[in-house]
Amino acid sequence: MTPGLASALMPLIRGMDPETAHGWGLRALRAGLVGRDRTPDDPLLASTALGLRFRNPIGLAAGFDKDAVAVLPLMRLGFGLVEAGTVTPRPQRGNPRPRIFRLPEERAVINRLGFNNGGLDAYVARLAALRQPGARPLPAVLGANIGINKEGADPARDYPDLYAAVAPHADYVVVNVSSPNTPGLRDLQGEAQLAAILGAVSARRATLPRRPPLLVKLAPDLAPGALPPIVEACVAHGVEGLIISNTTIARPPDLRGAHRGESGGLSGPPLLAASTDMLRAAFRLSRNRLVLIGAGGVDSGATAYAKIRAGASLVQLYAAFAYDGPALVGRIRRELAALLRRDGFTSLAQAVGVDAFARHTGADAVARPAGAAGRDREGRGGEQATEADAAAPAGGTDRGVA
Repeated sequence: MTPGLASALMPLIRGMDPETAHGWGLRALRAGLVGRDRTPDDPLLASTALGLRFRNPIGLAAGFDKDAVAVLPLMRLGFGLVEAGTVTPRPQRGNPRPRIFRLPEERAVINRLGFNNGGLDAYVARLAALRQPGARPLPAVLGANIGINKEGADPARDYPDLYAAVAPHADYVVVNVSSPNTPGLRDLQGEAQLAAILGAVSARRATLPRRPPLLVKLAPDLAPGALPPIVEACVAHGVEGLIISNTTIARPPDLRGAHRGESGGLSGPPLLAASTDMLRAAFRLSRNRLVLIGAGGVDSGATAYAKIRAGASLVQLYAAFAYDGPALVGRIRRELAALLRRDGFTSLAQAVGVDAFARHTGADAVARPAGAAGRDREGRGGEQATEADAAAPAGGTDRGVA
């Protein structure tokens, strides 16, 4: 089977319960039934970020392969990075089912999974198997997303232990403090709480022989004024990057679908504008001190391009992959390369952040004609950030939610 044929079966798969369909999808990947994308990557999409070489900037977000059971088959679909997890110290079942809900009118998803996973030991064993002596190099960059258990958690203990356990095997590690489905987790984004966690991880990290880049994944629902101190805390503790953003607990008033009132995190196109506005704000605040990964509403070359122009060096998707299937990855790569060429860029890096100082929403960015061709990331046409610019995210709030 090819990725295109697998995608052709998606309407049939969408007729199944979402979590059941997800499970069957993982089984098909593990069995080699989904095939691989053999199309060479366009050289224009290659880049270096976090000290790592990426064949293309299109990533699979954490949550799809929580237990790292299908990492290699997923990479063979053409992703430039695959992030496995979220993994917690001990196995846990997560929240009761049903806990995944499709909103097909918006091509969106609401989930309240609650970090269901098989625990750290099994997860690390699978990562180690991918790196065993004699194994071929992985075809994409491998990320590990780490979180805490619902019960018995000690963040200042658990996050350093998790980082140390996955460090020998992952290319980068993400501290997840932003899932809305673990009670109290988002409170860890507070300045003092986050600084304590990052300080503990940093201290442990300094003792390790292998220290992969450290990132923090943030929620799009931060209170106004919360983003600047988070950025500074991350920089102060040696964090190399941010993922913006996780799912949102906000519900747009025009949201349709029978399940729109379900609790949990909303992902997909309704998250695009808010997450892109927040991404733009983070780029201004970080002043090239952090690498940004844009997530939320990526479903085409145009939406990936909007994230990159807003400040993302890399992007991640999830909901669109669940709707469109494996062929989506190759399509986004082709569309993104065409957009970069249309606007005169000779490298992906040249496009990063060229719209970061514009005052428009993420949705506008997708439709807005490009007008910054050829300007590099540092120059931005001679426009420089002021402290006022950096402290004032697009739309006037850190959330970017109207």
